[in-house]
Amino acid sequence: QVQLVESGGGLVQPGGSLRLSCAASGIIFSINAMGWYRQAPGKQRELVATISSSRTTKYADFVKGRFIISRDNTKNTVYLQMNSLEPEDTAVYYCRTSPSGMDYWGKGTLVTVSS
Repeated sequence: QVQLVESGGGLVQPGGSLRLSCAASGIIFSINAMGWYRQAPGKQRELVATISSSRTTKYADFVKGRFIISRDNTKNTVYLQMNSLEPEDTAVYYCRTSPSGMDYWGKGTLVTVSS
């Protein structure tokens, strides 16, 4: 049974930082690409960043230079370091993986950027 569990969300002031974590189980973590997505209130879910098994990374244009995705295969965990947060980054952040074409999502972690 594949499980993805996100953590690390919370309330942060504009300009602040947070690090999100997504712990995976039920998959061979090291061979699977992982991704972070987000969904703001009233908006569609959108891609934030992905990291391949070989650690190739891709970012949405709106986060380049501010967010960093990384993975620790010894802990079966993918991270999203978020810096210079803006109110527009307020959203539920989800972890996703698609081993063998099957799509799995975590339940999400809420990030609120507000003064």
